[in-house]
Amino acid sequence: MHRFHLPPEAWDSAVLGESESHHCADVLRLSPGDKVAVFDGCGREARAEISLVERGRVSLKLSAPAKTPPPPCRITLAQAVPKGKNMDLIVQKAVELGAARIAPLLSDRTVVQLEGNDTDRKRSKWQAVALEACKQCGQNHLPEVSEPLTVRAFLEREEKKGLLLIASLQPDARPIKTVLAEHGAAPAAATILVGPEGDFTPAEIALAKSHGCLPVTLGPIILRTETAAIYCLSVLAHELFTAPPAAR
Repeated sequence: MHRFHLPPEAWDSAVLGESESHHCADVLRLSPGDKVAVFDGCGREARAEISLVERGRVSLKLSAPAKTPPPPCRITLAQAVPKGKNMDLIVQKAVELGAARIAPLLSDRTVVQLEGNDTDRKRSKWQAVALEACKQCGQNHLPEVSEPLTVRAFLEREEKKGLLLIASLQPDARPIKTVLAEHGAAPAAATILVGPEGDFTPAEIALAKSHGCLPVTLGPIILRTETAAIYCLSVLAHELFTAPPAAR
């Protein structure tokens, strides 16, 4: 069944937005009487029947609403922006693995340089990738894609917001499961920083540690940045989505 995004503010009117209406009526050629599914990006979903297609607007009749609770831990992937289209892949997989937020980082070794309008354009593009991933995989919680920030600016905003981890090749890095076990009860929020091609610089690692980040190793094999992101999110989801959360 085709899935469409119906923002929370549109549930009373049950009218798809311009982009979703175009995809529904003009691309998929759906018509009144066809059955679809909708979700609001905040955990709510419903079955729907197309009641009217008129001048680029698709109206729906909603039924059987349901609510998907969020994961017990809010996971943020702070990802140094890689070159090419790898960020699109990382955003897509982050959605599938239950990340609540994707925070693009501009590190010292980031090849892609974003300035001015490029920053807003890229952020909008990655948010659109996240939305498409939600539609495809059945995820009812739409992750936020934050504005791209330098490592320092990001850390200054995130300090003291839950468990902070950084993927590291340094000798003091320890396995994620070991760090989580020592932390005790599962945190309500966790952030993992993943570096670009060539990893974070030693200065960035030191800066992250000074802000409370715990260095974690991903094993003896050096992973590509997109593989590292998927690995980290997979382990964190496995460990934190099934464990009882810490007291808030």
